Amino acid sequence: MNQDVLVRFLFNQRDMRGEIAYVSDSLQQMLQNHDYPYPVKQLLAELVVATSLLTATLKLDGDIAVQLQGDGPVRFAAVNGTAEQEFRGVARLQAEIGATGFRDLIGEGYMLVTITPKQGERYQGIIPLTGDSLTDTLEAYFAQSEQLPTRLYLFTDLTENQSRAAGLLLQVLPVDPEKAKQDFSDLVIVTDTITANELLNLPTEQMLHRLYHDEEVEVFPHQAIRFVCGCSREKCESAIISLGKTAIEEHIAEGKLEISCDYCNSTYQFDSAELSLLLNKF
Repeated sequence: MNQDVLVRFLFNQRDMRGEIAYVSDSLQQMLQNHDYPYPVKQLLAELVVATSLLTATLKLDGDIAVQLQGDGPVRFAAVNGTAEQEFRGVARLQAEIGATGFRDLIGEGYMLVTITPKQGERYQGIIPLTGDSLTDTLEAYFAQSEQLPTRLYLFTDLTENQSRAAGLLLQVLPVDPEKAKQDFSDLVIVTDTITANELLNLPTEQMLHRLYHDEEVEVFPHQAIRFVCGCSREKCESAIISLGKTAIEEHIAEGKLEISCDYCNSTYQFDSAELSLLLNKF
């Protein structure tokens, strides 16, 4: 079974490339400490896979953040990813969940993609939410930002004890525009037949052969995908120090300070003695 990997592939006779992302254990780690309603878990699972695929299209060493913001019950959902395929994600709700469609959850809003290379300038792209699915908005983003025809397929399988998601991306190569246009049309017709069962359960090579048995497909080495929250007690100490002496003294008087991580729900507790040690660093 495919678990927590990104797979890149290339059509040798076509001006086309592709990627497949699978998340399972890493997705479970991200979701397990949150009491999100099922539709929100599903939305985050799709966003994790989409961010992995989007990150893999960028030839940079840096970070990416994909955010959805709207006036629906889910006012904010975001996944942060890196070129090393490490991710973390969070959602914030402002109302009870009723209907479960993409636009029912987010309402009217936009998607914000922020790319932060380790060297070079930061880039932000903003696009209004399009259509009735995350894939509709992402395909519109690619058309606007990269001007490369792109098709995405996202599937999830979430149960009480297991979380899985997978996604497939097809994108033209900027070589021969006319040939790429025809190649894209031909391959989308074939790829539109893919099912959730095929993408989630078949080994990569078997699934690709089933879809593209008439094509010459080259598959590249897999890249691991991992959930990495990034929080630590040391980072919390730095955050406390940044509050300033007055704020720390107030918490010392209260007897304790608790800091919770939005991404993994870990809680870090500091008593008066520990806060006094931090105060001594001023």
